[in-house]
Parts: sequence; C-alpha cells; structure tokens
Amino acid sequence: MKSLGSVSRARVLRRKLTPPEARLWTRLRRCSLGGLKFRRQHPIGHYVVDFYCAEAKLAVEVDGASHNHPDRIEHDRRRTSWLGDQGIRVIRIRAEAVRVELDGVLDFIRETAAARAGV
Repeated sequence: MKSLGSVSRARVLRRKLTPPEARLWTRLRRCSLGGLKFRRQHPIGHYVVDFYCAEAKLAVEVDGASHNHPDRIEHDRRRTSWLGDQGIRVIRIRAEAVRVELDGVLDFIRETAAARAGV
C-alpha cells in the first residue's frame, strides 16, 4: 500500500517535524499513550500522515495555518476521504491546541484510539 515516493518523503519529513509535531511526538512515542503504538510521518498509499496508530487505524494530523488555504483544504478533504475508504479515521488537531492544551489533545487522541482499537 506504500509507494516508493511516499516512503522517501516520509523519511525526509521525520527529520523536519514542526515544533508542534515534535512536541506531540515526545508524548506519543514508545507506546506512552495508553500502551498504543504510534508511528510518525507514516506513509499510507501515496500520502504521508503525521502520526498513525495501526491498531486503531487512526491517523492524527497536526494542522498549522497553511491548512486554512483553499487549495490545502481541498487536498486535505481528498486525502481524508481516500484514507476513510481504506478504513482509517483521520483526526485533525490544530497546531495551536498542541501548544496550549496538550493534555486535552492527548486525552482526545487516547480516547479516540482506544475506542477504535477496542482497548
């Protein structure tokens, strides 16, 4: 399901996390969120999602201001639709929320992932 281009792109993106993505990753890594394993910058098809929990089939996207641009909104809509067709739920978290309410963001991710994984 992965394309070579998305795998290469994911490797580059792992080294270029935005500050909100890096902050969230420090709390998701090493199964530290309710024992659920997340991967960062994970390729799925020709897309790369910010964070992915395979057990819950859950993608977590951290959206900064650029996601408010009309072209980006349409791209995100198509991507979310395609991922949904693969059985993957996408949740979008504002970058600002990661900065100012990280505990609430983590609770939301944990609850959503646990419900989908049946944990």
